[in-house]
Amino acid sequence: MYLNEQLLHIRQSLAGIAPELFLTIFFLLLLTAELLLTPRLGKEMAARWLQTGSILGAVATLALVIGQWDTEPAFRFEPLLFLDTKAVFFKGMVVVAWLATLLHIRYLRYNFPNELNALLVAAVLGMCLLCMATHLLTIYLSLELLSICSYLLVALSPDRKATEGGMKYLLYGSVSSAIMLYGISLIYGLTGTLDITQQAMQAGLANNPTFVMQVAILLTLGGLLFKLSLVPFHVWTPDVYEAAPTPLVSFLSVAPKAAALLVLMRLTGALPPELLPTLGGVALISITAGNVAALWQQNARRLLAYSSIAQAGYLLVGIVAYSESGFEAATFYTAAYVLTNMAAFFLIDLLHPRTSTDLSLYIGLGRQQVGVSVAITVVMVALAGLPPTVGFTAKWLVFSALWDSFQQAGQPWMLWLLIGGILNAAISLAYYLRIPFLLFFRTSAEQDTLPVAPVVNRVLAGVLLALVVILFFRPNWLIHWIGQM
Repeated sequence: MYLNEQLLHIRQSLAGIAPELFLTIFFLLLLTAELLLTPRLGKEMAARWLQTGSILGAVATLALVIGQWDTEPAFRFEPLLFLDTKAVFFKGMVVVAWLATLLHIRYLRYNFPNELNALLVAAVLGMCLLCMATHLLTIYLSLELLSICSYLLVALSPDRKATEGGMKYLLYGSVSSAIMLYGISLIYGLTGTLDITQQAMQAGLANNPTFVMQVAILLTLGGLLFKLSLVPFHVWTPDVYEAAPTPLVSFLSVAPKAAALLVLMRLTGALPPELLPTLGGVALISITAGNVAALWQQNARRLLAYSSIAQAGYLLVGIVAYSESGFEAATFYTAAYVLTNMAAFFLIDLLHPRTSTDLSLYIGLGRQQVGVSVAITVVMVALAGLPPTVGFTAKWLVFSALWDSFQQAGQPWMLWLLIGGILNAAISLAYYLRIPFLLFFRTSAEQDTLPVAPVVNRVLAGVLLALVVILFFRPNWLIHWIGQM
């Protein structure tokens, strides 16, 4: 490629990553504004201005991402990034999660250090790049940018437990990152390329013994499995979820999973299909381990942490179906999970803002705050996968895709995964319905002194409840856009 062609390609590539360029500039502006505003306006007033600016920046980023929907699929800085409608859809979910987190912090008046805003921007930048990554080097660097910001977000609070959670997150993340880097080096040694869009990678791996190929691939997937909270990279999840404040846990529980899932989809399409039974085993073990461990939890955030391990396993079911309908089902499940999981954290926080979320705090609140409690009940039913909620539709789609693949391929492991997934969905009812049980069927000794929920709380709860239920009756609102990817 001549110099003029290279310059033209760079210019076209820069024009195609407008949201990422905006996030980079916005990150620098936030850091500069923090340094200038804090001495002049004071910490509290500066925090308010920075929060408002972050919300406006999130809205602007979402507008830029939506503007990329009709862009013709093409490489950016070939072969490092690839922008298509899949990347735009998943970037949209990440930015929506960011915006919801900022609104959560603003509405419930959390008092975070001003560095939080810039760290969230950097994390979103890493996830947006990850959604477009088609090169193992780009995947690794994007994951590292996301991971470093995540470690800092968890440890941002002055609480000792938050510091401990951040250290555990850092240690586990460093190990998974080292494992992934070693796997990437093995794949490069076996294939001579890091570009997952080249046939040379799949052909090079297929020419090696199955055991060698699977070891190299599984080591490479270590970083993605870590972000998805899948076994055996799930140990950090409950401690981090319990340690970090609820809005940040809400963000970290969904946004990194969305970005990592798209990369896993692209990798699954580029790697030999012999890997699928192993991923199916990882999915079933994660679903079972998450559901069983959640049964004994006494903290709402820890309960939802083990729930997220199981939910990540269900996300993987759509991928191992290894079909177009399976990928579409996994995408729908991701969108439904972003909505329901963030709604669960927000509604739990509405009942007792800025607390440790011990389950004992919610005893008897259902009679005092009926609207919010009913919304929590519906969201928990959605996470369990029961009708009439979007969670049922999501599970129905991934299981249907897996059943269709089983009928075509006749692989026994697919049938076992299907049976195990359905049985685990029944087991999950035992812990998803614990919070509604405590809200409505247990009486608190301090029931007479409990606060009455403001009207705004009931309105917000009603909106979230409506979204969860309406998408059950009108799933085509999402499926229409997913079908265009």
